[in-house]
Amino acid sequence: MIKSPLFGVFSYADVDRAFWDKHLENWLPKRIIDAHFHFVDPELFQIETVTDEMARSYWVAEVCQMPTSLEADRAIRMTFPGRDVRCVAFGHVTLGFEIEGSNEYVRSECAKRAWHSLAVVRPTWVAEQVEWWLKKRSVIGAKPYYGLIGYSRDLRNSYIEASIFDYLPHHQLEVLDDYSAWLTLHVPKVERLADPDNIREIREIRRRYPHVKLIIAHLGRCYTEIHAKKGLLPLADDPGIYFDTSAVLNPAVHLLALKHIGPARLLYGTDCPVMYLRGRRQFRDREYINRTNLPFHFNKDREPAEIEAKYTLYMYEELKAIKDACENLGLGRDQVTDIFFGNAERLILDVVAGRKRKVLHVG
Repeated sequence: MIKSPLFGVFSYADVDRAFWDKHLENWLPKRIIDAHFHFVDPELFQIETVTDEMARSYWVAEVCQMPTSLEADRAIRMTFPGRDVRCVAFGHVTLGFEIEGSNEYVRSECAKRAWHSLAVVRPTWVAEQVEWWLKKRSVIGAKPYYGLIGYSRDLRNSYIEASIFDYLPHHQLEVLDDYSAWLTLHVPKVERLADPDNIREIREIRRRYPHVKLIIAHLGRCYTEIHAKKGLLPLADDPGIYFDTSAVLNPAVHLLALKHIGPARLLYGTDCPVMYLRGRRQFRDREYINRTNLPFHFNKDREPAEIEAKYTLYMYEELKAIKDACENLGLGRDQVTDIFFGNAERLILDVVAGRKRKVLHVG
């Protein structure tokens, strides 16, 4: 297999270009907005890089080998040949990182590229701190995360059962609502979006803060069809809730989302860097299994070499899953374009217009 380096341990190979040519070249729109994208300045790690303890505790911690802005640029050009790709980007959501400096790095690098950024927000911030970031060029909203409640060496389980309002307090939501800002929300709980507390709190956000552009990340972390049915369907009737597709590889979940949420409320996203992993994902009831040929701790149950030789990038597997679901439902070109570009573009324009109205009102 002929490979070209991307970043970290990730590479682009002849098998990937063959997959692109066969499945994606003639289907993907020419303009794309990736609505869920991470990159970092590695100099801003302030506690440690991923330790062996962290890597063994949760597979994403090990796979999360973040690119710089230049590496991200190169990777996008390589993996999306002939496409104009813009990103809604943010930094690493961990207290092991210098968050304020990271926000500024991501903001300034996005501004150079006509991309947009989200400020990673600490739950301890007062309203004025959130507002300060929303006033800056290229920043269109916020990215809270339950892992920012307190530092944890496992990066995962210590705060997963938190309330949404524990890491996104109401005074911050008031500011986001005042600015009609974009909010990418990664939901907590072992039961993912399906947890009744999540459903109740999301409905409360929609009721109390109707101007917030609410985008629920990873289709509510519904990676299996069982979670999708329990999590997505209760919120399907609210036209003001959007979902990004990032890190969802399951065609059945994309099919369910397209049928019940609809293509006008879905935003394509990769969750770079995780989806640059090479391999495939398999599903058993409520669980998923990550397959890869890379030497990670979790990769103990390997498939035969002839199968691994055919592995492509997870991000291409996600794209193929979306394509299969779209074709199953007979969606037209305009609807596909909305998923990959139009929906995100309209939300961004709404945020920018809302900010201008606020400035004029204050003036």
